[in-house]
Amino acid sequence: MAAIDDLKTLLLQDISQLETLAEILGREKSCLANSDLRQLEILTKEKNDLLDAVRERAKQKIRTLVQMGYRPESGEPSRFIRAAGFSELFGLWQEAEQNLRTCQTLNQTNGRVISHLQKRLSTLTDIFRGATGHQKLYGAKGQQTTVSGSTVLASA
Repeated sequence: MAAIDDLKTLLLQDISQLETLAEILGREKSCLANSDLRQLEILTKEKNDLLDAVRERAKQKIRTLVQMGYRPESGEPSRFIRAAGFSELFGLWQEAEQNLRTCQTLNQTNGRVISHLQKRLSTLTDIFRGATGHQKLYGAKGQQTTVSGSTVLASA
């Protein structure tokens, strides 16, 4: 079947590009640690290009699965592939999912590093402004905001 071969090709491309993405995320963490903004900018562009390709291929995979008889409302595609008896495709699908989970974990780690760097910058900014002894409030997303003596919280 041509659809099976198409899906296999798409999955192999996913696996390859997700491995590349994991490598980029590792280099991104190093750039964050070393404050290498130039290299970080280059990596961000590469990362975004890879993510765009993965997203586009996800749409292609769903279209191909639908051609094979898959119905999106019937559950996860991996169950359909396994139930249809396509063991090679199922193995590739599992490998692609594992690579995706690895990338998600690496991205979350980088997000925590960025959050830590933002908190450090905020603390340094408060020190420069002389606002280190002032009270702090938390915003809706958990970010801290310094409240100076001249800040009006409410008026009657």
